Amino acid sequence: MTSRGVMLRVGVALVPAAAAATWCFGASVLANLAIAIAAGMALEAAWVWLRHRSLAAATDGSAPVTCALIALAAPPSLALGPLLFAVAVAVLLAKHLYGGLGRNVFNPAMVGYAAALVAYPTPFGDWDALTGATALDAMRFRDGATVAEAWGNDAFGAIGGRGFEIVNAAALLGGVWLCAMRVANWRFPAGVLASLGACAALGYDGGSSGSLGSPLFHWFAGGTMLAAFFIATDPVTAPATPAAQWLFGVLIGAVIFVIRAFGAWPDGIAFAVLFGNLAAPALDRLCLPR
Repeated sequence: MTSRGVMLRVGVALVPAAAAATWCFGASVLANLAIAIAAGMALEAAWVWLRHRSLAAATDGSAPVTCALIALAAPPSLALGPLLFAVAVAVLLAKHLYGGLGRNVFNPAMVGYAAALVAYPTPFGDWDALTGATALDAMRFRDGATVAEAWGNDAFGAIGGRGFEIVNAAALLGGVWLCAMRVANWRFPAGVLASLGACAALGYDGGSSGSLGSPLFHWFAGGTMLAAFFIATDPVTAPATPAAQWLFGVLIGAVIFVIRAFGAWPDGIAFAVLFGNLAAPALDRLCLPR
């Protein structure tokens, strides 16, 4: 299976999540997708041309997938500047500065997203599609209310964040298809979801004012399924040995929960993935067969 074939399948698997996000949050999601993908492909073509390399290097399909993930993570109302900044950091710095596809150490989409989140905190803090800040903030900062009382907030849906639970279900559908096609390794999402669910179960006491949210809530709030099936599964920035792949997923899930429950950001998906990328070589070394 070629790199282009893999990226094509990933793009197809993202269609349900993109359609659900458009239905829940409006046509501006499609505008973000179109702008981000077009800008990413243009930047990659310009970079390849400046380095006097064949334009075939810009047609592996990784740039559109990277930019689509950024666009789905970004608030629909995000201004053009922050969106283009995230795309430029992802394509030019996180990918091509390291030598292009297959050589990057960190997930390019998450590098671009995290850089924009730090550089432009206000527009991302107002409404953050990756973190589902409304639901997660309402759960964390609920002024001593029980879970049942907090659930009266408009930010919540039936089991997760309003709208986000539908997007998560659609991403789960596309992600399971990727795993069934053996494009994505199932150990990564299994580790992420199992770890996040276990941590949430330890912090959930049935719904008191001190409860940190149920496993079901954490699975379907924010961009959990997008992270588990489309971001953590990047084979370039993840471990190669089976045991290390489990540990990688478990590490990401645990860090997501810790940041959600105790960190300064409403969610920790981007930072958790980058932390996992940093630990990937050590995990591989730790789990090498002897």
